[in-house]
Amino acid sequence: MHDTLIISVSGVRGIVGAGLTPELVSRFSSSLGMLAKESGAAKVVLARDSRPSGPMFAAAAQAGLQSVGCGVIDCGLVPTPTAQLAVEHHGAGGGIVITASHNPVEWNGLKFIGPDGVFLDAETDGRLRALAEGGMLAHVGWDALGALESDPSAVQRHLDAVMALPNIDVARIRKRRFTVALDGVRGVGGTIMPQLLEWLGCRVVGMDLETDGAFSRSPEPLPEHLAGLRALVRDSGADLGMAMDPDGDRLALVDEGGRPIGEDYTLAVAVRAVLSRTLGPVVVNLSTSLVVDDAARAYGIEVVRARVGEANVARAMRACDAVVGGEGNGGVMLPALHLGRDAPVAAGLVLQHLVDSGKTLGELVADAPSYSIVKAKVPRGGDLDATYDALAGRFSDATVDRQDGLRLAWAEGWLHVRPSGTEPIVRLIAEAPTAARADELIEAAKTAHELQQTQ
Repeated sequence: MHDTLIISVSGVRGIVGAGLTPELVSRFSSSLGMLAKESGAAKVVLARDSRPSGPMFAAAAQAGLQSVGCGVIDCGLVPTPTAQLAVEHHGAGGGIVITASHNPVEWNGLKFIGPDGVFLDAETDGRLRALAEGGMLAHVGWDALGALESDPSAVQRHLDAVMALPNIDVARIRKRRFTVALDGVRGVGGTIMPQLLEWLGCRVVGMDLETDGAFSRSPEPLPEHLAGLRALVRDSGADLGMAMDPDGDRLALVDEGGRPIGEDYTLAVAVRAVLSRTLGPVVVNLSTSLVVDDAARAYGIEVVRARVGEANVARAMRACDAVVGGEGNGGVMLPALHLGRDAPVAAGLVLQHLVDSGKTLGELVADAPSYSIVKAKVPRGGDLDATYDALAGRFSDATVDRQDGLRLAWAEGWLHVRPSGTEPIVRLIAEAPTAARADELIEAAKTAHELQQTQ
């Protein structure tokens, strides 16, 4: 297997033509088709983001599904959450989204959706991988091939569902008449977000809303990648800026002064919007900022933390009947619609809370406790368990959580070290009241990792 190919609970990702090939895509797709047939629903939703390699891999996935007698419902170019909703709508046995999410354009991949509209759990993912990597695929003859149909209404259904959410007061948002600067990164979010914002009465000032996959910036909507949106907010006098990732499930925000506020605030604002109407559990992953804990605590709610990965958060939300949750990367999950990260839902909830509070986005951030969050990456290698042991020994005063790598927590900060499920790296994330303390934690993690690599 090529060393750039990443297979995890987040699906399959690889560099086009190196780790990721049409043959591999077809084999994994055939395997999901077989699992769908076992479930009694012999049809699978197929969708893709805007990457130039997408049509090729979608064709390979379609062939793989049909070759094992599984029907294909082709949604075409739609956001990942739209595809998740389509699986539920059609009662399909699963779904495949051709996307590499925030990875650069030379990457692509597969996200696998179960019949419940949620990404596969670990057990089903293991069965899928076993079939794809060595199982016998039951290809059928010419007279038993899976049927092909298209679904041109998937985006419209998604829009209608967001507009009908009880958490969103459409009339009040329309009355506010927001101006929103929107950065689509030339990804698939351009198929849905401009129309949603216009339906909510916003004046949309857009950039890179074309869906041709010629990414105009680094695809991950981190503050350092949003210079164009910051300028657009300032030049247009917008009330706020919104930036998407290529497959439309994450949303980052820029305040009215053109300042990127970090992806964690998207979830924090959404949590306040939901809890102000409906109290209940909140679930986030282990790498999510304490700004979300503070938002929940304002309503008397303690946050539950789950392993990183949308599938892990979704199942933890289901287990505790959460009313809202998500990941600190701008991924908001609202069970009232579906258990998946959803940028259009996030946009609606952010606008709703701005209306409810009567404040600007910058004022909301200023009112909340302030933390510094630092993220770093180091190459994989060495004994990670030994790294964890060394860090836990050095910081013996911390609360230790090993359900996903190592998370060390204090009252006002934390350090999380874990292997990435989407890139061949180890992620280091620290949060503290000051940047100096967060940097200190990151340097300690780097040192521990480097020492293990040399031993």
